[in-house]
Order: sequence, then structure tokens, then C-alpha cells
Amino acid sequence: MFTRVHGRAVRVTLLVGVGCALLIGCAGLLWKLHAMAAYVADGDPAEGSYVQEAEPADRAAAAVLEGPAREVPAPGPAPRGPGAPGTDVRGPDARGPDAQGTDVRGTGGPPAVVPWRSADWRPSDPLVARPAAAEPAIGALFSPGEDADQDHHCSASVVHSPGGDLVATAAHCVYRGILGFRTNLVFVPGYHDGQAPYGAWVPTRIDVDPRWAEDQDPDYDVAFLRVRRPGHPGERLEDTTGAHTIRFGPELPAPARVVGYPNATEYPVECFNTARAEGPAQLRLDCADVPDGTSGGPVLADAHTLIGVVGGRDGGGDEKTSYSSLFGDGVRAVYERAVAAR
Repeated sequence: MFTRVHGRAVRVTLLVGVGCALLIGCAGLLWKLHAMAAYVADGDPAEGSYVQEAEPADRAAAAVLEGPAREVPAPGPAPRGPGAPGTDVRGPDARGPDAQGTDVRGTGGPPAVVPWRSADWRPSDPLVARPAAAEPAIGALFSPGEDADQDHHCSASVVHSPGGDLVATAAHCVYRGILGFRTNLVFVPGYHDGQAPYGAWVPTRIDVDPRWAEDQDPDYDVAFLRVRRPGHPGERLEDTTGAHTIRFGPELPAPARVVGYPNATEYPVECFNTARAEGPAQLRLDCADVPDGTSGGPVLADAHTLIGVVGGRDGGGDEKTSYSSLFGDGVRAVYERAVAAR
């Protein structure tokens, strides 16, 4: 009898323990969801857009500059705006000298003495991402607050637009599934080692494809952010950092470079290889050690031409491959909507 009762008591104790663990786990999950819900908004999912309120955005920028990043003087003179000597600026219907797709040209990024297609370009050897110098037109994307993310959780880059205020990243970096648009985003261009040489910028508007908002279709994992710099009215991002070209319908395969900020580092990494089509709606670039945090980072051809952002299939890739939604008509439509919106 003692043994039977003792065994039953042990089983009851185990069941109670498991039940408590499940309750504690559920309570923790509910707490995380509650914290995340404090930093999201519905926006207009049918259109795929969200107009950011100024007050929470300003608080987010202040939190970043009082926490993980600090403003420091920019290294050297700021890049000049579109049309400056040595830059190539074209309208949205311009054709690149060696491309099948159309370009929207900008400035900045790494020096481009000659096009990669015809010059001294070569893939990384070995095909492993390596630390890279910070660049003005590429940065880290922060979301301060108790939203279950690291200080910087994604990457982004400046793309040329008439307003000079546009940033490209992955849709999954700015839209949290059924929860909606993030309201605590801060873009820090040129970020490295806790320094923000070009300030902290916050969205005034976020645009994604409605098909992403509806069911997170990986073929539309691209977002554009219109941004401003709190405390610096009238300053244009593109005048401060320069901007990349964006190319729709890029000719593939193409020599390319992927850049991004891993969660675990305070500097970017990069890798060079050939970007290829992966089915009708995805781009792939094979390279190891491009980890979490690089989502949204640019895939660049001809040194400063944006042809993708890390995202799409498998949330951006695995240990050896990075993906991007292909920059086709759908991405062009979101870009044009973001540019035209007021």
C-alpha cells in the first residue's frame, strides 16, 4: 500500500510540476506578446502602409542614442547630394550600361571606379563573410524597448529617391506577422562599435506589399521606409549619407556583394559572390556566416546598385546561402508608392 500510494504521489507531483512549468511558460509567452504589442500598430494592411506618429518615434531615437549608440562627428565631409561630381544620377526609366533592368540612381557607397562586371571583381575566397568597414549608406536597424529583440536586429540601406529620405530593408524587419507594423524602429547609418556618425533616423512612413501583410509571402519580403532625423528639421538622409541605386528586373547571374550587421557584432560583415535567380521570384547568393541581424542588408551589384535585400525564402537564408525577394514589378510598385506618398 505504501509503495502504491507513494508512486501515485510521485506521479501527481510530476503532473503538478509539468502543469506549473507549462503555466509559467505560457505566462512568459503572454508577457512577451504583451510587450511586443506595445510596439506595433495596424496601419493599413490592405494597402501595406503605416504612417508613423512622431512622439513614439522620437522616444525610440532618444532611447537608442542614450543606450546602445552615441552620436559622434562624421568622418570627413558629408557626401554631396545627387548630381555631385563623380556621381551617376538617373531617372527611374534610365538603363544601366550593362543591365537589362531599369535603375534609379543615387550616390555614396563604396568607391566605384569601374563596373564590377568588366573589372577586377572576384568572389570571396573562402566563401565566408568577413568584417567590413562601415559605410554611410548602410546601417543597423534598432527597435528599443521590451519587444523581445536585440538592440539591433536587422540591417538596411539608403536608396535614391526624389525626396532623398528612403531606406530599403526586409518586410519581416518592420512588419510582425499578425501583430502589425513596428512603431519603435530607428535606422543608424554607418553604425559601428556603438557609434552613430550620421545620427539616428526614424520612419515617417513604412510601405510593404499587401501580399506580405496578408500572409508573409516570402516573394514580397521587401519594405521601404521614409525617414527623418529628430531634432534636425529639413535635413535629408541622402544629402548626409549618399544613396544606392535601385535596379528593378536585374540581369542575373551578376557579380554581387551582400552586407549586413549580425546581431552579435557591432560592425558589418560582407561577402562577394555571384547572385543568381532561385526560381521565378527569389535571388540567392551563396556565402557562409551571414547570420541573424543581416536581414534587410543590401545585395549590391556594380558596387553601389541595390538588386536585393536579405530576406525572402527561409527568412533570408541558412548557414551557407542568403536569399532576397526578386526586385520585380511588385517591389517596383511598393517603391513608387513610397516615393509618391505624402
